[in-house]
Amino acid sequence: MKTIDTIIFDLGGVLIDWNPEYVYLDVFNGDREKMQWFFDNICTSDWNENQDAGYPMQKATEERIALFPEYEELIRMYYGRWVEMLGDAIDDTVSILKQFVEHPDYKVVALTNWSHETFPIALDKFEFLHWFEGIIVSGEEKTRKPFKEIYQLTLDRFHIKAENSVFIDDNLRNVKAAENLGINGIHFESPQQLKQQLMHLDIHLK
Repeated sequence: MKTIDTIIFDLGGVLIDWNPEYVYLDVFNGDREKMQWFFDNICTSDWNENQDAGYPMQKATEERIALFPEYEELIRMYYGRWVEMLGDAIDDTVSILKQFVEHPDYKVVALTNWSHETFPIALDKFEFLHWFEGIIVSGEEKTRKPFKEIYQLTLDRFHIKAENSVFIDDNLRNVKAAENLGINGIHFESPQQLKQQLMHLDIHLK
């Protein structure tokens, strides 16, 4: 059994509840089908991830409006009301993070797909973001998960050996990309499931 000495956390969906539904479900009067169509065709996850990789939000917004002028108001909401999409901390996962941070045997860092323009808002809102030894923010690095470069950057910057680390992310695509570099991966589904997966790696918490 390899000795795990470094824990790499994703943030959104693991430690922080972020969801554009918090804005758009109300805007679409509770019609999930119409809302999902909008996310699948107008303000798509691929489009948002481009901003996570450092593309300017204002420029992205204007370009999207040029493509879909009839949806201008809805498109402007995406970043105009972004703060309302930022939910609360996922407390049970934060509790797990705290145990790692307080444990002398573990280095704890974060690797997140997040726009450098909005990340300072999260830093102000969530005290636990200041517990990490360091955070790799995709928007600052101009690349993102699942591209190999951002994982290698994380390993190099924090002097991490891939085989001695575990990466926790709610996106299976991102987990598989980490595993391709020899990093142990956990696909996050819930705090309880995370604890069980950690035990499989011989990591025992309270």
